[in-house]
Amino acid sequence: MHHSFDAADFFSLLSDELRRRILVLLMSEHELCVCELFFALDAIQPKVSRHLALMREAGVLSQRKLGRWVNYRIASQVPLWAHRILVSMADGVEGARPYVEDRKRLGAMPNRPERSGKGNASAVVAGRRSAGAGICA
Repeated sequence: MHHSFDAADFFSLLSDELRRRILVLLMSEHELCVCELFFALDAIQPKVSRHLALMREAGVLSQRKLGRWVNYRIASQVPLWAHRILVSMADGVEGARPYVEDRKRLGAMPNRPERSGKGNASAVVAGRRSAGAGICA
């Protein structure tokens, strides 16, 4: 875990497009499984996981494990000033590429974990996709 929230680390994290896309998705969806993120971003799992780990280590994201799935969300200990920046960023890119495409892919993803309430993965939709397609099942 991190020991303090560092402003320089926070701004450095925002310099990467993939990390901004992850943060925008998490701001709108509140919590997502790793498989949902790499599917929505159309990126390989190791790359997405590496960026998630950097943001978790910096105290921007928190994770929780649900069985074999790992879900991420914006950490509750993010300072208010940083949270306001994330809100402004998400609002500012609403309707812009590639953020719209990310949300469309996420919405079209088969086998997404079902959620009962905000951010609670409760079950996985039955069914399979072809190998390497980014499924949670």
